[in-house]
Amino acid sequence: MGTSYEKDVVAWANEQAALLRAGKFSALDIEHIAEEIEDVGKSQQRELASRMAVLLAHLLKWQCQPERRGASWQTTLQIQRAAIVRRLNKTPSLKPMLVDDDWISDMWGDARQQAATEMQIGVALLPESCPWTMEQAIDPEFFPQ
Repeated sequence: MGTSYEKDVVAWANEQAALLRAGKFSALDIEHIAEEIEDVGKSQQRELASRMAVLLAHLLKWQCQPERRGASWQTTLQIQRAAIVRRLNKTPSLKPMLVDDDWISDMWGDARQQAATEMQIGVALLPESCPWTMEQAIDPEFFPQ
């Protein structure tokens, strides 16, 4: 044992798990373990934000380009909504993010940029703030007109 965190994080993680299981707590790399545990939560938050940005970008395209609506967009909306609901059910502590104005604003900026790029229009042509609640966005029956 003794792989450094910086050299090989996977080998390090396996060693740390073995030390934990063996009850060798004094040999643990506590600081890096704490960082990794925090990163797990951040990873879940990033996944939710990424999926919401994709979902909102597609809702924007749905609303702004009705002539291009099709099965592909509908499938993307369904897949993202299902994945978001699964993530929220598995990690209920993420639910408050759906009503956090700062988080929504950051994620909306990503969605706007993505939609503008995909629609080949200026981002200024899209709403500055999200016109829908996150509850509406993840509702499988919701399609903006």
